[in-house]
Amino acid sequence: MLVLSRKKNESIIIGDDIEIVVVDVKGDQVKIGIKAPRKVTVHRAEVYAEIQKENEIAAKNSKEKISGLGNLFKKIKK
Repeated sequence: MLVLSRKKNESIIIGDDIEIVVVDVKGDQVKIGIKAPRKVTVHRAEVYAEIQKENEIAAKNSKEKISGLGNLFKKIKK
């Protein structure tokens, strides 16, 4: 992990088109602004983890449903 020190209104650049700006610092909380192309998704880490978890559940359910459809077609053919 790269660790940088920045002050209010300073920024860092990621790649050619993503800029992270320190908007405000109060106590132990830092408010940041993110300038990125629309094609780049930006999530808080805890939201991203929840999305990944839900996607895994959905993929698992889809596999089970597809398997169930196979059994249904076998019954129909008989």
